[in-house]
Amino acid sequence: MLIDNDDKTLIEKKISSEPVFDGVLLHVMKDEVELPNGHKSVREWIKHPGAAAIIPLLPDNQIILVRQFRYPVGQVTLEVPAGKLDKIGEDPIECAKRELSEETGYTAAKYWKLTTIATTVGFSNEYIHLYAATGLTPGKIHPDSDEFINVVKIPLTAAVKMVESGKIFDAKSVISILLLAKQVFLQKSEAI
Repeated sequence: MLIDNDDKTLIEKKISSEPVFDGVLLHVMKDEVELPNGHKSVREWIKHPGAAAIIPLLPDNQIILVRQFRYPVGQVTLEVPAGKLDKIGEDPIECAKRELSEETGYTAAKYWKLTTIATTVGFSNEYIHLYAATGLTPGKIHPDSDEFINVVKIPLTAAVKMVESGKIFDAKSVISILLLAKQVFLQKSEAI
């Protein structure tokens, strides 16, 4: 975490914390905090175990995405395969490998990290670790029992256009697609 000297005047201090809701995935907390000016306030936030996502890249520069219905937004989305960390201390790359296999059936020979993002810093502590994969070997999908997924192959350039037009709007997918495209297209331009 980057904190410069001026940031110290922005830090809030936790006074107390209590659980409001303890669900399967989400845990809602209510904290009382002391603000930098000494006043007190309440912060409601969601405690999340974290997640990993992976964008598989085929040799012909197609990527593999998944289509699934997302209840909170009420529509089918096009996303990179992803899932939550299953246990405390799980290595995010292991989670990404698992999700790649479960949601697409693929395994990969090479994996690399793109970045880590905080999804919604105003009300959640969720971090998603974003990876890319190449050297793909197909297999059979085996999603969780409550997941219904269609696997889609799409050219990376078309995916970038879908991000730009708003057809792909899931944050982890947008960032993964744009970062991978930057790497792929930068490598091509350096090779010329």
